[in-house]
Amino acid sequence: MVAARETTEINDLDAALAAIVERAGLLADADVVIARLADESGGLVAHAVHARSESVRAELEGSRIDAKAALGDELPRPLRVAAERVAAVGVLRLPVQDDGTVIGSVELLRGRREFDELQAALARAAAEEVALAWRAFAGDPGTARDALELAGDALAAGSAETYAADQVAQLAAETTEAQASLVWRYDEGGEHVLAARADPTAAAAPAFALDALRRAEDSREPVTVEPAAGGALVTLRLGEPPVGALQLVFAQEPEALDPLLPRLATFAVRAAQALRTSERRQSLAADLDRTRALLTIIGQAIAELSLSHTLETAVDRVRELIGAESLAVYLVEEDGERLETAAEHGLTGPHVRIGERLLELALGPARGRGLVLVEDAVADARFSGVRDAVEEVGIEAALGVPVRAGEELIGLLAVYPERGRVVTENEESLLRALVAQLAVAVQNAQLHEKVERESGDAKRARDEEAEVSRRLRALYEISRSFTESVSLDDAFAAVVSTIVEELDVDAAVLRVPHERGDSLVPAATHVRDERLAEPLRRILDLPQPVTPVQPTAYRAGEVVVLDADTARALGPAHEPLIPFLEQGSTAAVIPLATHDRILGTLTLLSLRVEQPIGPETLAAGLSIAGPTALALDNARLQQQRKEFTEAMQSALLPRSEPTVPGLAVGAVYAPSTRVEVGGDVYDFLELPDARLAVVLGDVTGHGIDAAADMAMAKFVFRSLAREHSEPGDFLAAANEIVLGEIGAGKFITLLYLTVDPRSGEVACASAGHPAPRVVRRGAEPEAIGVSGLALGIDGGQRYETAHLRLEPGATLVLYTDGLPEARQAGELYGVQRLDAAILESIELAPRELAEALAADCRAFAGELGDDLAVVVLRRTE
Repeated sequence: MVAARETTEINDLDAALAAIVERAGLLADADVVIARLADESGGLVAHAVHARSESVRAELEGSRIDAKAALGDELPRPLRVAAERVAAVGVLRLPVQDDGTVIGSVELLRGRREFDELQAALARAAAEEVALAWRAFAGDPGTARDALELAGDALAAGSAETYAADQVAQLAAETTEAQASLVWRYDEGGEHVLAARADPTAAAAPAFALDALRRAEDSREPVTVEPAAGGALVTLRLGEPPVGALQLVFAQEPEALDPLLPRLATFAVRAAQALRTSERRQSLAADLDRTRALLTIIGQAIAELSLSHTLETAVDRVRELIGAESLAVYLVEEDGERLETAAEHGLTGPHVRIGERLLELALGPARGRGLVLVEDAVADARFSGVRDAVEEVGIEAALGVPVRAGEELIGLLAVYPERGRVVTENEESLLRALVAQLAVAVQNAQLHEKVERESGDAKRARDEEAEVSRRLRALYEISRSFTESVSLDDAFAAVVSTIVEELDVDAAVLRVPHERGDSLVPAATHVRDERLAEPLRRILDLPQPVTPVQPTAYRAGEVVVLDADTARALGPAHEPLIPFLEQGSTAAVIPLATHDRILGTLTLLSLRVEQPIGPETLAAGLSIAGPTALALDNARLQQQRKEFTEAMQSALLPRSEPTVPGLAVGAVYAPSTRVEVGGDVYDFLELPDARLAVVLGDVTGHGIDAAADMAMAKFVFRSLAREHSEPGDFLAAANEIVLGEIGAGKFITLLYLTVDPRSGEVACASAGHPAPRVVRRGAEPEAIGVSGLALGIDGGQRYETAHLRLEPGATLVLYTDGLPEARQAGELYGVQRLDAAILESIELAPRELAEALAADCRAFAGELGDDLAVVVLRRTE
């Protein structure tokens, strides 16, 4: 027991299970992992849940399934609903057993693709870990086994460790009180010691241990015992065929060890399993190290300034990474219209034509993704124009990633894998990173080779190489700042600091257009010498009016080198530089522009007369201006997109609450601070019979797609409510429409109810949406018992309608899941807090009550991780 707990380093069952499912989710790349244990009635209850979706995790926590159905052909309902929510493709269900008795289960769900053999093995290891945790913390004391047996179980369950040999030696010595232990490994070179453990007060291990090991090999017995220095030497065969052996030195005579030998044999089986699994883990770790080394190797190729070596290295490493034997790097020819092969492997024939078609697709419909994948090159209509080349070269599938440096297209990386090869998200990310480095490498090498051709002077070549290296280093730092910075302000600060340090100037300021468009205002400033920072910032942080600027020159990408007259003509932002310029300082303004749009300016200043801003510095600055301008333009487009989606969402929500005699209505929408635009929608409609119809829903996803689905949900409500006024009929009809309109893997939760203000009669139905709360005078809030499958998942659904009467003064509270699922340090806001907040503010008017509930949720969670909507209905006197 102690050995097991030291292995897991956890002293609580739930904490142990939580750690197990978390690690299983990471290692098996699963979207959902559930660890269940049997309860007294024979059901299996979820004790620990790992899920990428917080709402899915909340639904599964504490869920119970029948033990007989746990591993049956059909998924139990909680697991089936979760599988639908995550669009599961892979499902694993494994029993957790103790001495042949099922005491629980482990369930794993995964979207995108099925689990492979390695991930299935990891899942089985997780099931064994759950069994070990149960035995260690919750098992029947009357059936507990001794420390040696439990230590063997701990080894098997914890076999993901890469130091299993040390654990075997330590656990074997401690649980048997042996004076020393040796773990041997067999390989082609013979026997060698992997780990050793000895009591410092005991005599050294016998010198004939190796001889005893070889005699044990010859005997092929699982356990052999020999006398040794007044005690005994026990040799255990590890596995069949053996991976090695375990030797233990005891102070007792051989005959005294007889009761221990059977238990040692069982321990040896577990130890062999741990060693084999450890070796597999070491192999996986080596694969990971090779992948991590990929960009480092490419960086080394960049440093060598050899184009051919760089491209050959890239081809070799991508081949190893993707596992494809046919691939190539193509570069754009000088005419800018065709590609030429720069490096290839496993290709003959007219494959350049295929690369050119891939590039067309990547620059066309697939431009936003950054790469294009053709899974079946023969059947895909996009390859119809090059099908003859596809058949001649023998290509089954194709993947193309454009190689770009800023706005400049350099070439294409093309991989031609086998048909059906799935490219994972990690592989896509790594390919993009590789291509970004490859673009820098090609530019670096091309510039270097150009310098070598144009100059035979070795010193000049070294100077040019240093300048190229500095320029590329600056480009890399700036590119990295835009991809890694949390905010655009941080990225801008990184740009100006990199320019000052890498271009060796004394100060730089980045100006961007003011929102009114009448001036360029400082976005970031950096001064090399802290002693000059304050006075120079007062000068450089001045806004630049747009009117005096020469937009034609800026649009043409021309650098404006400042002298006294030019600074005076540009206006108040540059006039304070005139005294510096007259004393020999140099300054220049580099435009940041795309097409005919001025996105900003970079102003460089060198106060050192002996080191003016020269042509090389300006050339480097211009090369930096390209990616900086692109990032600025992307930021502008993102802002426009955000404003558009917010305006679209605002247009979809009601501008005011309806005025209905006998009813008071209030509603509030609280957007998330972490997502672009959420998918919450609500609406009201007065029916011909004077009832008020209310709908409240939540669309999966965020952004423009969610706003579009919100519009569809509102259209469905408006078009069906009068024809299908009964809530159950409405949701059934709405589900059929949504099924045909919504994208795969998406759904809409919807709550629909009608209220008759004259009689107070309420009819309500739900499609996967949180049930509304009803609060009667002097009573606690209660849930209306409605449930059903969310819209857009499966056809032919029926939805039950709940009926109740709303007495005068009674209140209905409707809300989306962003309210109860708001979190603070992992803790949910929850229905209990919601009920308490409702009772605290129940005397407020409906609109004020809705605002109070949203404010209480914000006070609990801080930033909202998801948007929320609240609708309050109250029957008046």
